[in-house]
Amino acid sequence: MNKNNFSKAGAGETMKIIFRKYAIVFALIILIAVLSVISDRFFTFTNFITILTQTSINAILAIGVTFVILTGGIDLSVGSMLAVSGVAFAMIAKVDANGEALFPPALAVLAGIFTGLLFGLLNGLIVAKAKVAPFIVTLGTMTISRGIALIVADGRPVSGMSSVFKSFGSGSIGGIPYLVIIMIMVSVIAIFLLGKTKFGRYIYAVGGNEEAARASGIPASNVKMMVYIICGFMAGLSGIMQACRVVVGQPNAGEGYELQAISAVVIGGTALSGGIGKMWGTIVGAFIIGVLGNGLDLLGVSSYWQKVISGIIIIAAVLLDRADKK
Repeated sequence: MNKNNFSKAGAGETMKIIFRKYAIVFALIILIAVLSVISDRFFTFTNFITILTQTSINAILAIGVTFVILTGGIDLSVGSMLAVSGVAFAMIAKVDANGEALFPPALAVLAGIFTGLLFGLLNGLIVAKAKVAPFIVTLGTMTISRGIALIVADGRPVSGMSSVFKSFGSGSIGGIPYLVIIMIMVSVIAIFLLGKTKFGRYIYAVGGNEEAARASGIPASNVKMMVYIICGFMAGLSGIMQACRVVVGQPNAGEGYELQAISAVVIGGTALSGGIGKMWGTIVGAFIIGVLGNGLDLLGVSSYWQKVISGIIIIAAVLLDRADKK
């Protein structure tokens, strides 16, 4: 083989590697291009801001779920944790008859975050210390947290929130919504934590082979407990953002969000068996779901068919990922 042929072959292999590594990014670009052609309302600044805002909550939930799945676990309770955290936040964020806040705004934020952390800790303790299967544990806490949200709120939305939070839910800096800014900050921190820290390496090690990780001195049970706590924190933060966005603490909020979050993780290339995946892939996966949903809405596609299409995409993503690893 002469130099030119060798160079061409090397370039071809390089392009294949790049395509495989960033296939999901290319898929998102193609999806945006197609929707831009078939809908004249899609490719606008206003619509992109709408997509970013709509995706911000699912992206943060998916980030939390990614930490869990990378250890070989699962968390089905994030949607319900979002709801109970949003209710806790909204109850503390209420104002009196004169429009004055009953409690300091910071206390309301702490209430929402603490609620998410509490359920995350509960999940982590039972999974990591009691050695109960994550599917069973989080299925149980999904029901418990949803029930508590309904009991505390008496089955009704918690309204009357302070204007501070109303402004936050709809406000922006330079045209970029506060909710989107929070999502960007959380994404950057999560990517750094997973890719550049010892804790991140421990997560991959536990998910790849827990017994080998223990043998090498990694505190596997503590790592597993910590990822559920992080997931609970993300759910609590998402609950606050959701409540601010709709200006109400809704006990029925977040229904089905756990499936959307897991879908973003799977589409992003994270293996459900653990040990393989990238945080940036999850974020791109969340945007694929957000862009697709927005585009289908603009095209007037029935919500029933949207569910079918989303399911097909998830299965296709898993099949392509498996084929790539063979």
